[in-house]
Amino acid sequence: MNSASKILKCIKKSVGKILVIMGGSSSERDISIQSGEAIHSALRNYQLQSCLYDWSGKELDFLQSMEFDTCFIAVHGRGGEDGKLQAALGIHGKPYTGSGFMASAIAMHKYRTKQIWSCNELNTPKSLLWQDGNPSQQFILDELGLPLMIKPVHEGSSVGVSLVLKENDISAALEKAQKFDNEILIEQFIQGDEYTVSILGDNPLPSIKLETPRQFYDYDAKYLSEDTRYICPSGLSNIDELTISDIAIKGFKALGCGGWGRVDFIRDSSGEFFLIEVNTVPGMTSHSLVPMAALEAGIPFDELVLRILTSSIKGFENE
Repeated sequence: MNSASKILKCIKKSVGKILVIMGGSSSERDISIQSGEAIHSALRNYQLQSCLYDWSGKELDFLQSMEFDTCFIAVHGRGGEDGKLQAALGIHGKPYTGSGFMASAIAMHKYRTKQIWSCNELNTPKSLLWQDGNPSQQFILDELGLPLMIKPVHEGSSVGVSLVLKENDISAALEKAQKFDNEILIEQFIQGDEYTVSILGDNPLPSIKLETPRQFYDYDAKYLSEDTRYICPSGLSNIDELTISDIAIKGFKALGCGGWGRVDFIRDSSGEFFLIEVNTVPGMTSHSLVPMAALEAGIPFDELVLRILTSSIKGFENE
């Protein structure tokens, strides 16, 4: 019996009817719908009871009106990754995939995430929180210098993000970010290679190196460009792979995250890894990064969905 069959035998009665929630109202809605449909298809392939719900991102009455036993959250960005859905499901006593409401809320707030990492002596670029015109531009330059990354605190997929190379461009970057959030993260830009480590249960999956001819891995590089390269295995030495995996697990757990997720990094020219952010509900399309890393570890997409689902069952051991 293969690993998927063993997992399926253990959970078929436990999960009952599964509600896959997708959509939402964030800038990542379209990707979420693709993720939800792919997850739903995988569950149906295992002949599990599964239904799809395209959530508006607002009302939550459907949690009372729909009949289901377990929830697979596939909503990216606000609503799905900020603890809103998680808290509501917890109130209704429904198990769900991924991190709890508190960890989800913290991980969604890029600045709070970095504060916790710093307190745990985990390496992350130095940053400031900007809101309502404070701190001043001069203070920003005195504290962080140039170049800078300016990001909406609660957005994903690099939406509203700018790389600032010149002092005169700071105001425009802040204005761009303010279209998406009233809290803005300003951080030192670390020149280097970009990596990501997916986490499944308590285990890291093989790292992926992201290469783009653009200045950084922005929205276009993620979803529009045909020049972006995803290298898996990433080419890191065995020691470096162990190092980045260890940091990923520590960074993930420091926020209280669990179940599954993805941790993003920059590695500078000296070889030092910097934690950037955590995605608690990463993309789950057939070409997304978590499925890519899982496949390198010998876990096909449908089995990956099954393994993520097991994380929603209290006390379940999937070894």
